[in-house]
Amino acid sequence: MFTKNAREPQDGSSRPAPRGRGRPRGATAKSAETREALYRVAVGLFASQGYEQTTLRAIADRAGVSPGLLYRYFPSKRAVVLALYDELSAEFQERARAMPRGRWRDRFAFALETSLEVLGPHRGTLVALVPVLVGGADAGLFAPATAFSRERVQSAFVEAVTGAGDAPRGGGAAALGRALDLVHLAVLLLWLLDRSEGQRATARLVAVVRRALPAFALAYRMRVLRDLVRDLDEVARQAFYGRAARPSTRSPLKN
Repeated sequence: MFTKNAREPQDGSSRPAPRGRGRPRGATAKSAETREALYRVAVGLFASQGYEQTTLRAIADRAGVSPGLLYRYFPSKRAVVLALYDELSAEFQERARAMPRGRWRDRFAFALETSLEVLGPHRGTLVALVPVLVGGADAGLFAPATAFSRERVQSAFVEAVTGAGDAPRGGGAAALGRALDLVHLAVLLLWLLDRSEGQRATARLVAVVRRALPAFALAYRMRVLRDLVRDLDEVARQAFYGRAARPSTRSPLKN
């Protein structure tokens, strides 16, 4: 499940180097196992001790290796976070390929619930990473270095609308998909902060969203609402990505 190709940029830029499928060139099965083991130890320490309190030396000590060996695979805690994003977004992308045909509201609900299912086993780690997810300059959800993960996930929500049998016409389908991805992120934030037993409050919210979708789909036929969604989409893109950094609308599900 863990992908071995979430690499740090080699030119000093904040964008990860291009990543191919499978094991990195020159890697052996033994090195892949070592990387996997170190990654799992680091993620476990994030969950139990918190991101800020976890040091690379603590990870090396817990794994029973030298700091030098750890640095070969993960030169920073940020590298571990990027690997986590890579793993989770890749798993979501793969599961999203099973998105059923039909109405966009049903496809969106499928993508939303699939996201929660993928992230569920990692909730402890993600809760510990909330400050990084929200405000991390280099590894936050909207940081340039995490674009590879963010675009995988967002593209699935865009595809949920653009590939639906009732996809809106007139160029508004992609904007609606991105708006629904923001709804998805809002649900995830509540889920991470949810202190109810078994995160029941989040489950109720998802049920509320499902009940509201038919009414919203009907209302979305009105031009005033479509224009409002487009305006909100533009505001979100400017706020989170900058004018020159628009997220891709190309769906990796079709690759």
